[in-house]
Amino acid sequence: MADLDSTPSSSTNTASSIEQDANSVKKSLRYAEELKLEGNDHFRQHQWNEALVAYQSGLGHLPKRKKKNVSESPEDLLSSTESDRDEETNDKVELAVTPDNTEAEADTDTETDRECARARAVLNANIGACFVKMSELKQAVEACSQALIDDPKYIKALQRRAASNDQIGSWASLASAQEDYNALLKLLPPNSPQIKETERNLQRLKPRLDDTQKRETAEMLDKLKGLGNSVLGKFGLSTDNFQFVPNGQGGYNMNFSR
Repeated sequence: MADLDSTPSSSTNTASSIEQDANSVKKSLRYAEELKLEGNDHFRQHQWNEALVAYQSGLGHLPKRKKKNVSESPEDLLSSTESDRDEETNDKVELAVTPDNTEAEADTDTETDRECARARAVLNANIGACFVKMSELKQAVEACSQALIDDPKYIKALQRRAASNDQIGSWASLASAQEDYNALLKLLPPNSPQIKETERNLQRLKPRLDDTQKRETAEMLDKLKGLGNSVLGKFGLSTDNFQFVPNGQGGYNMNFSR
């Protein structure tokens, strides 16, 4: 009688490895959930630093984001209806890391990949909420941007990022806020009470955006003029010696005068 081969086949080893990886990811998701709940407790008690540490620790337990081979356009991302977002106010953190049942995506991501993406999005959005409370607005923008990479239709992350950029007040930040407010108008349900508030934010933003652009452009030109004067001064000249006069054809002629 022939001896039985006790060495496991490569297919058996592969299946075992996949199962171990899946169990490891599930364990990571459980740890992330526990740390998120701990962070929520701190957040409710206005312990922003403690909440931040808990959320960041939870994020550290999760697998890193996979790189996508093909990226969707903003129009594609906004074309489908958002169905699984609650509409809490911006100063509240997300209560659940584990995702609701959603439709399977037409890509190579497994259900576990989508669970991890949802968990990363929630934790990053909650990290953003902590930074908002701590008045660290640039870091809030970055955290919300990370959340939106994993979930581009995440309403609360969009709201927090828009509000933070609105408060930062630079031209680039205001332009980004304008984009987010417009995206929110496409994502919010037609009967959402937040639509009117978002529209008011957009109306209020437009004159600020124009004023800020003019001011920052003037400041930049002043700096360039100062730089030019520092160079031209070595030759006894200044930028005042050069004048740009409209040529009547949509361009300018440069005139030199002493």
